[in-house]
Amino acid sequence: MTSMFNWLRKGAEAIGALMMLALFATFLLQIFSRYVMDQPFGWTLELCLILWVWIVFFGCAFFVRNEDHITFDLLYRSTSPGPRRIMAAISALAIVAGLSWSLVPTWDWIDFLRIKRSPTLRVPMRDVYFIYAVFLVAVIAAYAWRLVRILKNEAVDEDAPEYDEARL
Repeated sequence: MTSMFNWLRKGAEAIGALMMLALFATFLLQIFSRYVMDQPFGWTLELCLILWVWIVFFGCAFFVRNEDHITFDLLYRSTSPGPRRIMAAISALAIVAGLSWSLVPTWDWIDFLRIKRSPTLRVPMRDVYFIYAVFLVAVIAAYAWRLVRILKNEAVDEDAPEYDEARL
């Protein structure tokens, strides 16, 4: 099972890298058309913006791990495992509840955007922002799984370093 998740993660990283490559190539084309040809392409800016939205939400949904985020966890790390587990459970539950609560209204808005199109590429805006709904579902699932692991007394922060009060 772990090897399947690793394979899926590597595939998601490859897709993210391809989107970054497309963003970079479009950006170079935009510079070339503007400063060399003196006739900027309008669609390059729009494609860069769409790719950036997709890179951010796709990456956060599928290959950015919880440990990769910048956190302010001085209080969390300075407590013993019991209170730490309670804080982790409360935060996971809050994330699952808050994002679940926002899922239906968010989808209503994204679905409403099907009537709007981007100015130059004529892409339906629903297709542009659909990745945000995917992001919401992925984060809800990840934190629900984290909450289940916390409630089963499994270690969820085994990779994180412990803080030493003497060094602070």
